[in-house]
Amino acid sequence: MAQTRKGVTGWVGWIYFASMMMLILGILQAISGLVAIFHHGFYVAGPHGLIVWNYTTWGWINLILGILVAITGMAVASGRTWARVVASIFIVINAIDNIAFLPAYPIWSIIALIVDALVLYAITVHGGEVAEEY
Repeated sequence: MAQTRKGVTGWVGWIYFASMMMLILGILQAISGLVAIFHHGFYVAGPHGLIVWNYTTWGWINLILGILVAITGMAVASGRTWARVVASIFIVINAIDNIAFLPAYPIWSIIALIVDALVLYAITVHGGEVAEEY
């Protein structure tokens, strides 16, 4: 007779989805950071530019943040509590960064904000279920 696990629901799949989305978002964020660092004319914002930084500073922030989000995304799949806490912090920082980038790329920023919200919900509400699966 098969044993059933207590506390494990279909949300475990969403945690893995969140983990992979963090990996993808992190890689794309790092690439956009590299583009901002090495190709200054690629991103175009209004006459006032970005809200907070110039493109080079924004590029370095995105590069570092993207790498951290991707690494943390891989750790979230392990179900470790520290990975979920760190991932939550990085996702909130990533969302703030995307809000600052709205003038240059509004559609990408909105899509990234939606994905950030889904990932944050999955890892904060149902993240513990992955640890129970093992």
